[in-house]
Amino acid sequence: MIVTFDLFSALTDSRRGGAAAFAGIAGERGWPCGGEQLYDEWDRRNKRAQQRVDTSAGWVSFRDISRDALAATYTALDLDADADTDIDRVQASVGDWPLWPDVAEGLPAVAAHVRIGILSNVDDELAVTTRAHSLVDAGLVLSSQRLGAYKPDPDIYLRARDFAGDDLVHVATSARDVRGALEAGIHTVRLVRPGHRLDPAGPVPAVSIDAVPELLEHVVRDGTG
Repeated sequence: MIVTFDLFSALTDSRRGGAAAFAGIAGERGWPCGGEQLYDEWDRRNKRAQQRVDTSAGWVSFRDISRDALAATYTALDLDADADTDIDRVQASVGDWPLWPDVAEGLPAVAAHVRIGILSNVDDELAVTTRAHSLVDAGLVLSSQRLGAYKPDPDIYLRARDFAGDDLVHVATSARDVRGALEAGIHTVRLVRPGHRLDPAGPVPAVSIDAVPELLEHVVRDGTG
């Protein structure tokens, strides 16, 4: 069995980390909006763009999608700034973004029984900088860049299963990730995190947990997904 985790919802408190980065930018420039507002406005546009991206004409990097989403955010908020420079600054801060409290001890406990990895909408270079990267099998960092698709496109989940095998279990938190994995037919465990809810129009996973160590009971010990 191989267990993959979403990187920026299940393992990382991205809103806290990203808001801190944006707060630094806003504070230096005396902007009226705070870090959390900037993060939320950017994150919403970024996720929407990932859902709509067309890779049929060639690969579009996570960095470029994020930059364009930030440019759209600046336009919407009437802020005069260089999104190209600022997205590099935000991405450079990702190594400081905190893990959720149960992750640092929970992942090694699970890894003692099964191989664990990451399945995430991210470029390979950015994944390496995250705090979660050193806690998983480096060979199982299944990025959108590596698999050639973005969540919630079914292709990213199906290609992950082709790589990892039919016994793949994916641990998802965000509504789009839970729904996308389930609709692609992937064994899915929902890891509940603050600020994330299920898609009311989507399927409901059979297993829902509140912390990483609970996987030992629901996935590892009884073999269910």
